[in-house]
Amino acid sequence: MFGKPLTVVIYMPNLALKPSEIRASLPEEEGPAMGNPSSAPPRTPQLRRAVASAFVGSVIEYYDFLLYATASAVVFDKVFFSNLDPLAATVASLGTFATGYLARPLGGIVFGHFGDRLGRKRMLVLTMTLMGVASFLIGLLPTPEQIGTLAPIALVLLRVIQGIAVGGEWGGAVLMSAEHATGRRGLWASFTNAGAPLGMVLSTAALSGTAALVGESAFLSWGWRVPFLISIVLLGVGLFVRLRVEETPVFAAVKDQARRRVPLADVLRHHPKPLVLGVGVGLAAFVVQGTLTTYLIAYGVQVGFTRQTVLNGLTLSSALAVIGILGWSALSDRMGRRPIVIAGALVMAVFSFALFPMVNSGSAAVLTLALVIGQSVIHPMMYGPLAALYAELFRTQSRYTGASLGYQLSGLGAGLAPVIFAQIAAATGNNATILISATMAAFCLLTAVCTLTLRETSRQDLTAIGVPPGGADRDQAASATA
Repeated sequence: MFGKPLTVVIYMPNLALKPSEIRASLPEEEGPAMGNPSSAPPRTPQLRRAVASAFVGSVIEYYDFLLYATASAVVFDKVFFSNLDPLAATVASLGTFATGYLARPLGGIVFGHFGDRLGRKRMLVLTMTLMGVASFLIGLLPTPEQIGTLAPIALVLLRVIQGIAVGGEWGGAVLMSAEHATGRRGLWASFTNAGAPLGMVLSTAALSGTAALVGESAFLSWGWRVPFLISIVLLGVGLFVRLRVEETPVFAAVKDQARRRVPLADVLRHHPKPLVLGVGVGLAAFVVQGTLTTYLIAYGVQVGFTRQTVLNGLTLSSALAVIGILGWSALSDRMGRRPIVIAGALVMAVFSFALFPMVNSGSAAVLTLALVIGQSVIHPMMYGPLAALYAELFRTQSRYTGASLGYQLSGLGAGLAPVIFAQIAAATGNNATILISATMAAFCLLTAVCTLTLRETSRQDLTAIGVPPGGADRDQAASATA
């Protein structure tokens, strides 16, 4: 059953929320980013703008980033690596996709540095511009037939730029929401996480829609470029929304102190434990995400399902996952981040051993049920609260850097897990699913232990972990851990 190597297809759909639904769910007023997060006094509508900006910006950023992911599986192996045999071309194409994930921590460090020194808003405008321009240029790239090996080299370079941009986007988008309001911080910060899968829905629809309109031959010739060229239009929309948001009040209160510091050095010196534990807290969520939304497509097809059957199940489970992300994040404001994340990790550790037997049942309904349970119910327990949790682990002067670096390092799990699991399947044959499930469970247990080691952060006043002049840095840095 495992004699043939798996071809990994990138697909990570999610629910498309209408603008009216988004506006209706956003707060008209909210408390300031100070004091007790459960009882904050009223403030201006800037929170609503900040959350909308974070959500819309995340959708656009991940449309561009994940558009490449889908194209790498269905287009680039034929366009940029056609001189290789099919398997080698697929590996090469997916290899360029992986470079984007490897570049994301660098983006977190670079934009985190300047975001902690100059402000969150400036960096978010820059990351969006960088991503939009890089995606637009991919749409204009000549083919190897026109410029030879410079074509795939330019493709990899632009993919690295995309990775750097998206690596700097997440932390700033989360902080724009989290630092504008501490009340219900888990819910508002999680809109950034909910934007990523919606971006994937749009990118997949753009590619498949273009292919359906122009036909397979024209699509491979020039049609694939259209979704990338659309990025320049989305860039204009995103900048219009983003430029209307003011800088966060939490950063504004410490910006003079922030400019005198080196954020990365501050994180490594005063927050090493929260950083390391933060990576562990997020790792299982990303490994599971890569398994459910990438590896399982190839595996499902290999065991007899049509690709469309698997994608239909993923579409439904992803639509429901948005509700899960927002719902579990809101509950974490009441129950705490730790109980939700730990419960999700432990339940997923058990469910990982039921996942593949359900897929192997041969029933499309059972396959869909497995995806809904895994992606819509359990995974959001681990993933949803991460946005607020990472923001709460670091003080204002280095929060952008610390949160971005922790999240992006753990995010490597989503990029590497499908490749590693495909290699396990090729090497071990019939024992592969047991080993893959055991690996998933091990990462889940690691996440549970790391989360248990952290103190609860949901009641953390973000201004209280800033550093007053002459303050005791190390004592405050230690307050985030047990």
